Amino acid sequence: MKRTTELRKTVAAKLQQCVVIAIVLITLGACGEKSEKSTIRIKGSDTMLPLSQKAAEKFMTVDSSITITVTGGGSGVGIAALLEGTTDLAQSSRKIKFDEEQKLEDAGKHAVEAIVAYDALAIVTHPSNIVNRLTREQLEGIFTGTITNWKELGGDDLVIVPYARETSSGTYEFFKESVLANKNYVNGIMSMPATGAIIQSVSQTKGAIAYVGLAYVAPSVQAVEVSYDSGATFVAPSVENAKNQSYPIVRPLFYYYEQGAAETVKPFIDYMFSEAGQKLVAELGYITVK
Repeated sequence: MKRTTELRKTVAAKLQQCVVIAIVLITLGACGEKSEKSTIRIKGSDTMLPLSQKAAEKFMTVDSSITITVTGGGSGVGIAALLEGTTDLAQSSRKIKFDEEQKLEDAGKHAVEAIVAYDALAIVTHPSNIVNRLTREQLEGIFTGTITNWKELGGDDLVIVPYARETSSGTYEFFKESVLANKNYVNGIMSMPATGAIIQSVSQTKGAIAYVGLAYVAPSVQAVEVSYDSGATFVAPSVENAKNQSYPIVRPLFYYYEQGAAETVKPFIDYMFSEAGQKLVAELGYITVK
């Protein structure tokens, strides 16, 4: 009888020990789950800001284990942040430059490129402007300063007020290459830090003209038809015209990340290429890659 009682005490003690161990393991497991929550930082292109913000919002409802922060500043700022290690994804409306890529290589890093969408660059003016179509040559004249009054283009006797993005913007550089044939902007051009500020300024200035990503075009401005064949054919900026390649000012939109961070950013990149991600691209006024 005594032996049976001791046996029962031993079994009870071991069971209690097992329960304690199980509780500890469960607690550690819960802590482990919390520590696995990660953050993806996205920074750069103002053109891509609406896309990245909305995609991040949608993605975090699908995968709550990842937090995504998105900020603008321009393509150059995003790529510089990638080099500094202060962002995981650099969003850019232009291709990474050779010297930027070289700096990353010198720091022992390798940039990986992902084209997640395309964007049509729209030329916008004040809604009251009667000039609603322009050739590439005329745009070059306006933004380099050889054309200064709308009456030279069949419009009212009104001084042209061109607006541009700041020099760190990928849109600034793309427009210079594609539209201005690499000629310099006119001295003293109104430079704006964000696309939203450009839309507001153009909507309030009768002689204004600027360029913005198609997703930013609003009823408060007029989108101009553009010709790249000296006026033989004018085409309006739209997703459809960008897709059928009839609209001439279209560019890819990139995410750049450091190869060592591939595992961290892969879930979000995969989402951008998924059916849901590309559907979002289209809904926001960008052009899908598929």
